[in-house]
Amino acid sequence: MKKKVISVLLTATMLAGLLAGCGSNGDTAPAADNAADTTQTADTAPADNAQTDTAPADAAAEPAADAGTDAGEAVTLKWAIWDKDTTPYWQALKDAYEAANPNVTLEMVDLGSADYMTVLATELSGSGSDFDVVTIKDVPGYATLVSKNTLEPLDSYISAAGIDLSQYGGVDAQITVNGSLYELPFRNDFWVVFYNKDIFDAAGVAYPTNDMTFEEYDALARQVADPTFGSQIYGTHYHTWRSAVQLFGVLDGQHSILDGEYDYFKPYYEMVLNQEADQICRNYADLSAEGLHYSAAFSGGDVAMMNMGSWFISTLISNIASGEYDASLCGNWGMVKYPHADGVEAGSTLGTITGLSVTSVSDNKDEAFKFVEWVSGAEGAKVMAETGNFPALMNDEISGIIAGMEGFPTDAESKEALNVSNLYLEVPYAENVSEINDILDTYHKSIMNQEMTIDEGIAKMNEEVGKVLGQ
Repeated sequence: MKKKVISVLLTATMLAGLLAGCGSNGDTAPAADNAADTTQTADTAPADNAQTDTAPADAAAEPAADAGTDAGEAVTLKWAIWDKDTTPYWQALKDAYEAANPNVTLEMVDLGSADYMTVLATELSGSGSDFDVVTIKDVPGYATLVSKNTLEPLDSYISAAGIDLSQYGGVDAQITVNGSLYELPFRNDFWVVFYNKDIFDAAGVAYPTNDMTFEEYDALARQVADPTFGSQIYGTHYHTWRSAVQLFGVLDGQHSILDGEYDYFKPYYEMVLNQEADQICRNYADLSAEGLHYSAAFSGGDVAMMNMGSWFISTLISNIASGEYDASLCGNWGMVKYPHADGVEAGSTLGTITGLSVTSVSDNKDEAFKFVEWVSGAEGAKVMAETGNFPALMNDEISGIIAGMEGFPTDAESKEALNVSNLYLEVPYAENVSEINDILDTYHKSIMNQEMTIDEGIAKMNEEVGKVLGQ
């Protein structure tokens, strides 16, 4: 994977927008469900086995007039989404686009967030499907839809519209199928390290920095931890997703979950399991049994550091402001870039994307692509920012919105943490990505539950994924 430099900054919004949809678990702030579910999908993998026999549909025609005009016959675009009532940006995008394009009506169809991609695949496989635009929630689901020939290749449209794909920081290359793109990203989330400043202050320990090696990160977690029963402080915390441990290993840009050989996971499993043994972090088996959510862990005030996606930022801000989180426990927080291996550039991190596609059965492909182009472009990015979410595209106007964010940490390190050097998708496209995810998740659980040694678990990953890849 080529290293691409992108500057990703936190999107800002009025707190009213941020508060909408925040549930008791704390990770359901606007669109956080999408981001969290995408990560979870990387761990649990849908059953569908994606293939690469794409057999592209009819060549895409050149797009019609640019979005933002009122020319053209009246058209209704049917658009597949999830969680309409708790995700403010759906309605905001609809309203803004229809205002700029009076001849277009967007009909949103809410398929729900649970099993969204499976439901969508079923819908699009039916003879009666009449969707024009569909939202793509995760890469395994994307692979399935491409394999079923349900998505229109966008290359002709992209070329005719003169879209500069470099604005997406290299993500396009990671979702290209047999040389073609079938979606454009409009939302992007990435992983950082959150930390509790009060814990570091109480311990007299300097805050984390934006340029930590894994050795420095481990040492810092150990320095600030306190195993004293009744007043225990955990130096760090890992959610039960395999992403929180395994994917440290892909930050060098030389590896991915598609490799088929996973010995490079070993030092990260050793680090985390040694931290568990020394009570530097909570025990995986206990977390699984108790179902402790990462938001509850961090907001409880006994976790010094936690690696998690940027979707958690708006949750922290809104829930602290509303009083759902006790500000005396977690209100004084900051964030820094992911730790990195020796020789790897600081700011290398993992990312998840949400995209839009045109269906191969649409009778309105030109108008559908105009909408996709608008949402994934500068105007759509502005709407995303104004509703408290991360657009895939950044520009000066969006940065200006972000700069005025109330509740975001004011220290320079936290702001700098939002500048990402290299963004690697947690789940890049592959024909058998769902099966690979399932295998890696299975043996991650076995290792973390200590049902297998690290070496045994990795050997099984190599063996089973090797079968899938035909090695």
